[in-house]
Amino acid sequence: MEWSEEFKSQSAMRLQENVPRIAKCLVQLTNQEVWFSPNEQSNSIGHLILHLCGNITQYIQSALGGAMDNRQRQLEFNSEDHLSNKELVAKITKVINEAELIILNAEPENLLLTRQVQAFSLSGIGIIIHVVEHLSYHTGQIAFYTKQLKNKDLEFYKGLNLD
Repeated sequence: MEWSEEFKSQSAMRLQENVPRIAKCLVQLTNQEVWFSPNEQSNSIGHLILHLCGNITQYIQSALGGAMDNRQRQLEFNSEDHLSNKELVAKITKVINEAELIILNAEPENLLLTRQVQAFSLSGIGIIIHVVEHLSYHTGQIAFYTKQLKNKDLEFYKGLNLD
């Protein structure tokens, strides 16, 4: 397998593994818990999911895929449109599925091409690494907050021997 195919495959897999983790958290939480922010310096889970959708769309669909960049980043944190937990899962699932297709279909030359995204100059590889890392980071925050609220193991690795 060519290096670029392996990179794209592994990146897509890492994106997709976060969908059931986020969904597992949201199914355990009330809508009120999803939209609660403990203080002014923290974001609610709902706002984090809107932020992830905006980030993935801007970086993958726009920067890597060439679509128009219509992101209004601050609205992701200020939105009063509190989607239901089911709507949030559907939204993040759709965005990640669309990003996966763009990644898997990217030509090796496109992965090496540098472009401006926000204040950063990144290659296609850099864009994908950013999105995978950013999604994983916020998924971890969502999982941590869910564990704090529910005081239970989320069993992301249930049935796997990790030793």
